[in-house]
This record gives sequence, structure tokens and C-alpha cells, in this order.
Amino acid sequence: MLTRRQFLGRSALCGTALGLGLGAPGKILAATAPAKTMGIQLYMVLDAYKADPAGTLKTLKAIGYSEIEAIVTSTAATLRDQLKTAGLACPSMHFDSMGFEAGIDAAHTLGAKYIVSSMLPGIMQKEANKPGEPGYTLDDAKRTAEYANKLGEKAKKAGLQYAYHNHHAEFTDVGGGKVFYDVLLAETDHALVQFEMDCGWVHAGGKNPVDYFKANPGRIPLMHAKDFLPGGSKDYPGAELGRGTLDYKPIMAAADASGLKHCFVEQEGPYARMKDIDAARVDYDYLRPLR
Repeated sequence: MLTRRQFLGRSALCGTALGLGLGAPGKILAATAPAKTMGIQLYMVLDAYKADPAGTLKTLKAIGYSEIEAIVTSTAATLRDQLKTAGLACPSMHFDSMGFEAGIDAAHTLGAKYIVSSMLPGIMQKEANKPGEPGYTLDDAKRTAEYANKLGEKAKKAGLQYAYHNHHAEFTDVGGGKVFYDVLLAETDHALVQFEMDCGWVHAGGKNPVDYFKANPGRIPLMHAKDFLPGGSKDYPGAELGRGTLDYKPIMAAADASGLKHCFVEQEGPYARMKDIDAARVDYDYLRPLR
């Protein structure tokens, strides 16, 4: 299975219910807080989904997931109908594989609120017809922030919210005690650009997701719960949650306190220890008690 970065690199440009608790006789029934939703990035189970779309989505629902973050591989209308049948919501989608304008149309079709870039520096590199990997200097960070603001303005006009998803390279030091990601946070318009924090990649970049959630309340409504095996391999082999290097208990506490809206499980391949759908079950069982 392709890694997420390989997959994106080869793509085109890219009701709240109240629970009533019985009290002592004569006391008013107390309402309990609604359970937080649990989501999954469709990319994680892409092989299973391509082989059996309806069956895979039905299984995700049976595991306990209530929503998915979309990556469109056929048509948005097809995915919309499949999700409706499975009883899964789609609050967010990544547009890298189809381009931003097409992504806006797809988001409307899916009923998504958030439109997210998975690898914005890479998109900018392709649009500029520059070979090689994108740069992560201070100037690159400023250009990326400017570009993100433009995407955010377009998304707002379309009734959507743009969000920036990170990898590990965004935590490259750009001087002055700051990293690339700090510049993005400082130089993007808070109303136009929000963030989807991929906690696994933050950790791989040498930083602590907890620190970013605490320092940026209201800016990070989306997150990816991801883990990696220990050892620092350049290939970053994915691990099931709870079986890698991150402790998600403090991360989830900080994320929720910061105003997190949606949490999506995502695991990098290859799936050598178990199938992707089985990994999705392990990830859910680990993270659900922390939500």
C-alpha cells in the first residue's frame, strides 16, 4: 500500500441527543452531556474501501465510527450516497487529489463544512512547476501563509472553512526560535485559516501536540490521531494507537479544552501486522475511552 505522502504526491493537483439519568425519587432528571463523535480518515482504509465500498463503510459504522473525513476516489455523489446508506456523516474532506475548485464542489455535494489541504507546500511546488521537494525556510513559510489566506478567502465565499493539515516538515526551524508551523499560525487570518493538527506528524517533527493545542485555542477544530512505531525510521512505519510512541490521554484533554470539533483516526501503512479495517477497530477501542 502506498504511504499517504506517496499517494498524494502521485495524485493530480491536486443533532444533539440528551441522555436522561434517573435520580433519587422526587428529584429532577439530569441531562448528561452528549458523547463526542469519533471519525476516521477514509484514506486509512482505502484498500478495503476500493474492494468493497458498501461493506467497508458498514463495518466502520458497526465498529462505532459516526463520521468520516473524505478523500474522493470516484465521484463525490457516489460517496455521498454510500455514506448516507451506511449512516455516516462527512464534516470534512481533503482536496489535494482533485484541486481546490473541484474540491469546493465536492464538499458541497458531501455536505462537508471543512475543506482541507493535506500537503499545501507540495501543491504550491507543483503549481509553480518546480521539481523536487518543497522548501521549508522562513520565506517559504510566509509564502505558504499568504497562499493559505487566499484559499481561506475562496472557501469563505463558498460557505466553507479552509483548514491546513501538517506533516513533520512544518516543524523545521526557520530561525529566531520559531518553526515553519509557528509562522503559519501567526501570519494566517484566524477567520480564514484554521488547522487540522496531525498529532503523529507533530511528534515525528520533534514537537508536542499538547503545547500547540494549549497555545492556540479555537484555531485547531480538526485533528488526526496517528501513531508511529519507535525507532525513527525514515519511512515512518505506522502503528495502531496505543502501540506506538504517543500517549493520547493528555493530547485529547488538551484538544478538547482547546475547542476541538472533529477527531479522525488515521494510520500510515504498510499494514503488515493486520488488515487496515482491523487496525481501525484497534484504534477506535483505544481512543473511544479518551473521548
